[in-house]
Amino acid sequence: MHHLRLGLLALALSTLGALGLNATSAPQDREAEAAVTDDEESSRPAVLVTGASSGIGRRTTEVLAANGFFVYAGARKDADLAELNALENVQGIRLDVTDPEQIAAAVATVEAGGRGLFGLINNAGVAVVAPLIEVTDADLEFQFDVNVKGPVRVTRAFADLLIASGGRMATTGSISGFLAWEFGGPYTMSKHAIESFSDTLAAELAPFGVAVGVVDPGNYRSQIGVSMRERLQARGYATEGSRYAEQMEARLSGPGDRDQYDEPDDVAAAFLAFLTDEAPRRRTIVTPNRAEAEMTLRAAIARVAEIASGPQEVFGEDEVLEMVKAALDGAR
Repeated sequence: MHHLRLGLLALALSTLGALGLNATSAPQDREAEAAVTDDEESSRPAVLVTGASSGIGRRTTEVLAANGFFVYAGARKDADLAELNALENVQGIRLDVTDPEQIAAAVATVEAGGRGLFGLINNAGVAVVAPLIEVTDADLEFQFDVNVKGPVRVTRAFADLLIASGGRMATTGSISGFLAWEFGGPYTMSKHAIESFSDTLAAELAPFGVAVGVVDPGNYRSQIGVSMRERLQARGYATEGSRYAEQMEARLSGPGDRDQYDEPDDVAAAFLAFLTDEAPRRRTIVTPNRAEAEMTLRAAIARVAEIASGPQEVFGEDEVLEMVKAALDGAR
């Protein structure tokens, strides 16, 4: 089956552009297309963005607010809420996605606003980087409490409003939902779960006219590494007691602010496209360069090849290639 693997790679890599797996995958001209006039301000459809204080969430909030939406922007800190409230067409909401009381209060705030809710962007997320045989239960629970249980809690709480509007819900995934890397187990496991969450929810909400999607970014500028590094250094994963002390020290000593990466403009544009396109994409991978897109696609294709070349040998190479072609046609 070696030729099958090579054939699949060649076919899929030749269609990177068609799948949107590159640095220009997200639309860049949405601001001109979706602009509204001043007399339409009161009728702007409402969207809730969680984790809106920085990075992807903040940029998505700004882009949506500038393109016809009223944004309820979730954040946890007073200073962040004040900054969000200063933005036009934005209302900050105190929202910790691990706190059921704050989620319920957010629902009450949106209901009181009288705009309903057309869109929900589950963006809040954290990163735990630690060896799987050493990560504590507390850190693993923290990872899943925010990244997996958070979207479930928030979506469940706002489901009635989304169904009433026939709206749309998208979650920030990651190319790590397809990849696996050393010490990234807790984080990549949570992002793999988001892929399943999105596909399952899409099937369950389709009868109610609610579209569900996931935007999977590559490496963009954010603050997620700052809090991650502080938390994990305090846990002692890089101490002499760890089997991986040297490797973890190198991992945690790097820059936490991710300033070396591009601003997440393409990611925000992908969320805008999901909310405004007539036929929104179920899954959009957005990367700052072709290398990250190719790495992600190769990981997905490798799994297909492993399934197809299993001991049962149920399908021949031509059959598998036809399946791939049909899937590409469907994605287009």
